[in-house]
Amino acid sequence: MEGGLSGASVFLLFDAPVNCYIPRVPNNTDVAVYALTRQGLILANRLAAELGGVVFASRRIAEGTGVQPFDSLPELVAENFSRFSGHVFVAAAGIVVRCIAPHLAGKDRDPAVVCLDQEGRFAVSLLSGHLGGANDLAVRCAQAVGGQPVVTTATDSAGLPSLDVLAASRGLVIGNLDRVKGVNGALLDKQPVQVYDPEDFLGLAEEKLFLPVSHRDDWQAGEPGVWVSWKEDCPDRDALRLYPRVLMLGVGCRRGVGRDEIYSHVVNVFEAAGLSLRSVAGLGSVDVKADEAGLLEAAADLGVEPVFFAKERLDAVDAPNPSGTVMRRMGIGSVSEAAAILLSKGGSLLVEKTKTRTVTLAVARRK
Repeated sequence: MEGGLSGASVFLLFDAPVNCYIPRVPNNTDVAVYALTRQGLILANRLAAELGGVVFASRRIAEGTGVQPFDSLPELVAENFSRFSGHVFVAAAGIVVRCIAPHLAGKDRDPAVVCLDQEGRFAVSLLSGHLGGANDLAVRCAQAVGGQPVVTTATDSAGLPSLDVLAASRGLVIGNLDRVKGVNGALLDKQPVQVYDPEDFLGLAEEKLFLPVSHRDDWQAGEPGVWVSWKEDCPDRDALRLYPRVLMLGVGCRRGVGRDEIYSHVVNVFEAAGLSLRSVAGLGSVDVKADEAGLLEAAADLGVEPVFFAKERLDAVDAPNPSGTVMRRMGIGSVSEAAAILLSKGGSLLVEKTKTRTVTLAVARRK
């Protein structure tokens, strides 16, 4: 570890992994396609050939086809619902609704569900159109079979941008999902929507549907609005809060330190600096820590894959606060500051080295 003073208090885990949302889009290996009839199976195989994924068919039509058979669609859906991020049914919408209804958990957790008629004329986005990616999946299904996508989410029908989809396309984390509906509703009602986004992460600076707010003092609390920041600085509880993932953590620690000690120090530092854990995009350390269980677990709690740098790379960084202790123990002057700077690709240090008895942390802003 770099240095080591004062002990750290242990906090309960921060709520970011529970209360922030990153829209999901099914990929080509994570789609289940279901068929109930022979004609539907022909269509399902065409969809699978185009989309990838796995085909499931009723046992009476699956024999000798090489697809996975099932006896009961409700039982199969119960087994598969959380296993796949996308479900495509060649079946009547009513059948699909009855099968998926017992398993719905919420728009931030439900997978994408699309249903097609067996002629392939219509591909209906049935569930999780925005956050789950069903609208996009319906379009892909329609393109695969020459049909028509049917998307009923209000903003899409009106040709307006939906803030949850826009956030996903810009790599932003949604901090309070319940506020998306209010902002989208304001757009549908042609109300002005204010946007505080001084670095233009959303790319709306020239968009006439939105009112740019340059300064905090100009924000109208209670009016529809979107606040984009990597800090916890939003003055309005009613605003939709979006967080760009631009903060890089450099972490040093003693051998055997637990996850809670590492995580609590991160929380303490972020609270003191007014930074948002929702904007954490990476965590780096020295390669000799690659097997450190507490560090790996803390990274998982933060929702990032840790990156471990060779000593030579860290030693080449001109860190502002090199440590004599680290130099004696590891032969390099800095771990946390050097790792944060490397991860940020030369960005600026927002928080220089901070330390407890067992953990050292620095935070850099990615360019």
